Amino acid sequence: MVTTSSRNRRSDQYDKMRCVPVYCNPGKTHILQAGVAGILLLAMASSSWSQEQKSSDNAGRGILLGSRGGPAGETQSGTGLQDKSTGLEFSARAGFASDYIYRGVTLSDRMFAVGAGFEAAFNKIYAGVTVASVRLPTQPSSELSFAAGFRPKISNVDFDLAWTYYAYPKESVLGPTGGTDYWEASLRAETKLTDALRIAGGFAYSPNVSNTGATGKYAAVGVGLDLPGKFLPKDIAASLSGSVGYSRFGNMEEILGGFPLPSYANWNAGVTFTYKSLNFDLRYYDTNLSKENCYVFTGDTNAVAGGVVDPLRNPDGLMSRWCGATIVGKLWFALN
Repeated sequence: MVTTSSRNRRSDQYDKMRCVPVYCNPGKTHILQAGVAGILLLAMASSSWSQEQKSSDNAGRGILLGSRGGPAGETQSGTGLQDKSTGLEFSARAGFASDYIYRGVTLSDRMFAVGAGFEAAFNKIYAGVTVASVRLPTQPSSELSFAAGFRPKISNVDFDLAWTYYAYPKESVLGPTGGTDYWEASLRAETKLTDALRIAGGFAYSPNVSNTGATGKYAAVGVGLDLPGKFLPKDIAASLSGSVGYSRFGNMEEILGGFPLPSYANWNAGVTFTYKSLNFDLRYYDTNLSKENCYVFTGDTNAVAGGVVDPLRNPDGLMSRWCGATIVGKLWFALN
């Protein structure tokens, strides 16, 4: 833990800086709120519409490229429930994970997290919302993401062009720039090389990451391999997948120090099992952020002293464990 004496040694400028870079001061995890939301979404989706279920050979087994599906997994085009009378397609999901990892960095302070999501689509256009429990520096009640986009298919390539707004309601620690809500635009493309082998790539851009004033660019590539069904139990599908991504940031606001947030690479590899609407993923995550830069990036208040001192960005040499190697188990249900 960061001691009171070490905090008192920081300059006024640094105290302002550390309250925003990118996540700041772990807060309470509202597991009950997100869990109830997930149950309600699934109940509503399963009972409110008259529809038939569309099939998908890779439902629940997408290549992770750094979008915020969180503990509830990620929605994929063509895996929802369709209303024949309107042509609308609906999907809902809810789940929990041993840790909420986003682009290699924990958003739940290395603790259990739950989440739920809902999406409606019509003729390749879609909109959706997800909710997840988080433990972030500004102490929000949860993380909400609102997304809208377009999923065309050109030749044998599936595209996803999206705009997503991330909201953190009821933040109690706002810092000099206010809350941490922000938006991001992204483009993803995925194609099959064979019946079993898939590749994907994506790029995302935000003009103001976590309301710090820093621009953010993220690029990632990944691969997925469906395992042969003859080696698996009946009704169970499995796939191996992995991806590598790189985040690059601009300078933060002057009141936060005016320096760029640390750029870094992240990677993951794991296996996903699917049985009807149930999905289980076991995955390894890591980044190349040093423990000192991890503290600068996250503002982790559980950081400890003893690292390399940076007079401007980290004068106390504080180190965070929020960006290191970890293995995460995630279980989620999806109407697909």
